[in-house]
Amino acid sequence: MAEKETKNKPKDLIEAVPEEVENLVLDVPEIEKPVEKEKYESKKDTLSSWIPKTKLGISVKEGKEKDIDKILDKGKKILEPEIVDYLLSVESNLLLIGQAKGKFGGGKRRAWRQTQKKTKEGNILTFSTMVVVGDKNSHVGLGYGRAKETLPAREKALRHAKLSLTKIQRGFEDPADTAKSDPHTVPFKVEGKCGSVRITLLPAPRGTGLAVADECKKILKLAGIKDVYSRATGQTRTTFNLARACMDALSKTNKMIR
Repeated sequence: MAEKETKNKPKDLIEAVPEEVENLVLDVPEIEKPVEKEKYESKKDTLSSWIPKTKLGISVKEGKEKDIDKILDKGKKILEPEIVDYLLSVESNLLLIGQAKGKFGGGKRRAWRQTQKKTKEGNILTFSTMVVVGDKNSHVGLGYGRAKETLPAREKALRHAKLSLTKIQRGFEDPADTAKSDPHTVPFKVEGKCGSVRITLLPAPRGTGLAVADECKKILKLAGIKDVYSRATGQTRTTFNLARACMDALSKTNKMIR
């Protein structure tokens, strides 16, 4: 019986020379990270196209005011968030003040707090959120925003956080560490309150970490505090009041008794 002829004959394999392999490897383009580059360029474009409307903004844009600490010490009010972006490189983070719907009395915590208003047309939804900003070098701010959608609420909270930026004082747990240039904790015992929440921050030695609630950790990290002890009383599950009480305690570090 005759063998069937195959229409597609197998092709001969040609091995590549080592020099050709090196050329192939060199021709591969490097993969860049476009996200970080786009964020930097967008921020640069917004600042370059910024038209200040206040005297402080004009002086900052012209280069007359270069230090934000002097602005805060003189008590000048910041009315434009671009001033903070122009003088500092701040980071932001959302606080989990809301709660998703779930079975058996609750679900997972989330950044958006949802409320409803009963009208003749039906239920009107509103979303609110809290944002904390800081440069991890004694500058921190907390903002609250509310809108009918999530993204406008976040933008309002971010703007309010930059406008309410404050400078805090950091210190050392051991007086012998004062020669070092890296303060790591609160300078002394401070207490803050909001509503029924009372929170006390205590100095802690190096390596202790942040012994506070998870949402307060976000605030202290952006403020540049690495080690702290804490004690809280009241309805601490109300994150809204807990965050404001923490900010109240940090603001009292400036009232050092001399």
